[in-house]
Amino acid sequence: MRNLSSVFLMIAITQVGFGQLVINELDCDTPGVDNKEFIEIKSDSPDFPLDGYVIVFFNGSTNGDDRSYMTIDLDGYTTDVNGLLLIASSSVTPFPQLLIPENVIQNGADAIGIYLGSDFDFPEGTLATTTNLIDALAYDTSDADDVVLMGLLGLTEQINEGSGNNTNSIQRNNDGTYFTGTPTPRQLNDGSGVLYNAISMSTETNIYDEGQSFNITFTAEQNVTSDLMFDISLNNGTFNTSDFTGNTSLTIPNGQNSVMTTISTVDDALDEGDEELIIRFTNLQTPYIPFNSDLLVRIVDNDFTVATWGTPISPTFGVVSSTQPDGYYDSLDGLSGAALEQEIQDIIADPVTVRAQTYADVIDILKEADENPAHSNQVWLVYTEQGRPKLDLQTGSNNNGKWNREHTFPRSRGGFFDIEEDEIADG
Repeated sequence: MRNLSSVFLMIAITQVGFGQLVINELDCDTPGVDNKEFIEIKSDSPDFPLDGYVIVFFNGSTNGDDRSYMTIDLDGYTTDVNGLLLIASSSVTPFPQLLIPENVIQNGADAIGIYLGSDFDFPEGTLATTTNLIDALAYDTSDADDVVLMGLLGLTEQINEGSGNNTNSIQRNNDGTYFTGTPTPRQLNDGSGVLYNAISMSTETNIYDEGQSFNITFTAEQNVTSDLMFDISLNNGTFNTSDFTGNTSLTIPNGQNSVMTTISTVDDALDEGDEELIIRFTNLQTPYIPFNSDLLVRIVDNDFTVATWGTPISPTFGVVSSTQPDGYYDSLDGLSGAALEQEIQDIIADPVTVRAQTYADVIDILKEADENPAHSNQVWLVYTEQGRPKLDLQTGSNNNGKWNREHTFPRSRGGFFDIEEDEIADG
């Protein structure tokens, strides 16, 4: 009898969970680059644990064929006191509870679903389905309705956010209908609930030399009504508490709205390479939330080395000797055209001499092979004949001030193609 009661209880809990989550707000298209896009989900009750749920994004274009192109696993996350979870890039304010890259949410006609499950249940290219579906939203930016996608998700309406580069978001009413209006990230759409006091952080610039000091200022939107004590962290990768001194436990006094701390970086004798610290809040409590966070500040190491040979624009001769074996390229003599290309490939791909590298390995190879002779913490850009910090590797769509793997010779020009595990560096 107790076993049967347990089954009934489990079913009841599951059914309650199914009704807990909805897509509360979506901003899929913003002016310029879509770095302000976000999705917000809402639970019926506050502080709702999201373990066992996943958000799935479906591509409604002809090429997308109403199949998934992205998932966000919600394990480990919890909605806030208003029942909200804001999912966005670090460009969105207030600062999201769950971070995703910029410009990854498609503009429509597409759809988003909340499912019971995990990201493993929805590999890329999974056809939209109602199985284990909790809530779904089909949307567009003045596009035709995707009736097939709506049918796959059991929907009868597709919501238009507005024309391209609009300033609207799609917001859910309490009755389950939707409207478009000014985005309200991490606020209930009807203006009710707990109103947060967001704390912003700022520095005078985002780059300092090793040994310099800098100030971090924290400012609340409203004066605090009692002493607000909070901690911050600067740790990131190899940058830790041994690399700086300064107070990281701070207080905004009652009736005021700001506090400042001075951080002094340690000028050691080690060439650790340029490092980037990340300023983030560690323990803000309701009704205080971060307005922004994860502020990146670069510390330029002054212990770089200078090679004994020169750069291509200041060449030296007779300093470096080739490590290639005698006669390594002798087989190229007398060849031209396709025969020459093939022989070069045979030489440099000989498994007796070299091993196959994944495309991800090229990053580490270039950091060493293309190191700027005048500055060991930079790579040398052959096209523009200048050094660029190794930290400025391009990882997104913006290549301004960045370098990438193809700054020497584009893979596309060589006719190279992906190999298995190409994005995994294996040494």
